[in-house]
Amino acid sequence: MPLPAPRKKLSTPESVYLVEVIKGMFLTMSHVIKNIFDQDRFRTIEYPDMRKPMAARYRGAHRLTTRPDGKVKCVACMCCPTICPANCITIIAGEAADDPAEKFPVEFDIDMLRCIFCGFCVEACPKDAIRMDTKIYEINAYTRQDMVHNKSYMINLMDGVKPQAEDVYRSHPEQAPAGYTFDEKPVV
Repeated sequence: MPLPAPRKKLSTPESVYLVEVIKGMFLTMSHVIKNIFDQDRFRTIEYPDMRKPMAARYRGAHRLTTRPDGKVKCVACMCCPTICPANCITIIAGEAADDPAEKFPVEFDIDMLRCIFCGFCVEACPKDAIRMDTKIYEINAYTRQDMVHNKSYMINLMDGVKPQAEDVYRSHPEQAPAGYTFDEKPVV
């Protein structure tokens, strides 16, 4: 193994780092002066009233498409959970009663806290059942459980109806996490 090449000896100004400090201060001051005289670059968007325009390529939240008869296009082929790099998609398949050869998703869940919005699930779907064309970027919730989007939510996504974990836990207390306490809702 050859020996490493000896380091170049620093000159006196370089060893004091004075030249580098002055270069850094000059760069900082140039940015400060540019920002003072070009304030149009910093526009404040008053968020709830004004929305930031999104790029045309922005995908948005996932949604499930339906057939003209109202059934979900998904045939539970398991392509999307297989290709998902974040393993955030869970599908439980079932067979249709009228056609035993056709499958459908009994449960279709996407954990949005794990999703990286890569779009592989959209590309892998042979039936064009899942899309990311909603342009919805406000994907938020009060609890982690509300960030798991289920089949009914993704079908009705454009209606703006979001399931609340509180209502689900009241109807199914066994699904509530350990130590979960219910807030008393005011009677109106």
